[in-house]
Amino acid sequence: MGKLRISVLSFLLVCHTMSICGYAEVNYTLNTDLMSKYIWRGQNLNDRSVFQPSISVSDSNFTGSIWGNQNWTGVNDHSGEFTEFDYSLDYTHAIPGIDWLSGSAGMIYYTFPNTDFASTTEVYGGLTLTNVPLSPSIKIYRDVDEIKGTYYQLSVGHTLEKFYKWNEQCYCDLAFGASLGYGNSTYDKGYSLADSSQFNDLTLSLGLPICYGKWTIKPSVNYSTMLSEEVRQNTVKSDNAWVGLGISTNF
Repeated sequence: MGKLRISVLSFLLVCHTMSICGYAEVNYTLNTDLMSKYIWRGQNLNDRSVFQPSISVSDSNFTGSIWGNQNWTGVNDHSGEFTEFDYSLDYTHAIPGIDWLSGSAGMIYYTFPNTDFASTTEVYGGLTLTNVPLSPSIKIYRDVDEIKGTYYQLSVGHTLEKFYKWNEQCYCDLAFGASLGYGNSTYDKGYSLADSSQFNDLTLSLGLPICYGKWTIKPSVNYSTMLSEEVRQNTVKSDNAWVGLGISTNF
């Protein structure tokens, strides 16, 4: 499945070349996040501070991205080391003839350097109601490699744009979101969460993006809880609250 990583890197290179030659309108995004914990789908992967940088390139409806996780403490003897790199390709587009619905599809290749975890790959597809309050969406993730299970995610979110404005170049938004996750029996067994299909996690987030030109600083507070009793019993820490501070720019 290393082909996906090569595909993402190739996509980034092709987009950069096309932008230089003037054949495409390419957008680059650099993002750095400092998080007090690393929580993934309700699972506490690191209870201490982590650094999570990413870079993405988008051309029309396609986006390629590389995301990493670096431990900032000595947890699991990996202080200062990157323990995860994810490579993803995404295609998102409005459904033809339906202006209130958009669809997305893509792949994510997970790698775990400096650990004993095996790399794995997920494919996904989703739908979003774009003109409905809170923009409800559903995404279905299917692991086709190590886990071979399916994770379903329902989510809602909303951003109050220019919640407070200092001037036209400097303002802040107010963004909040919520997601509900459900794993089938294969997924839950693969991650040692349960022996049957269960609701996994409820995750809530609140952010205050502060925008200045092409730069954005985003402090956030987050909370996640495991829902099913069996999942809670098999999770080291079932309830988590954490904060984050992100800095991003587009060019």
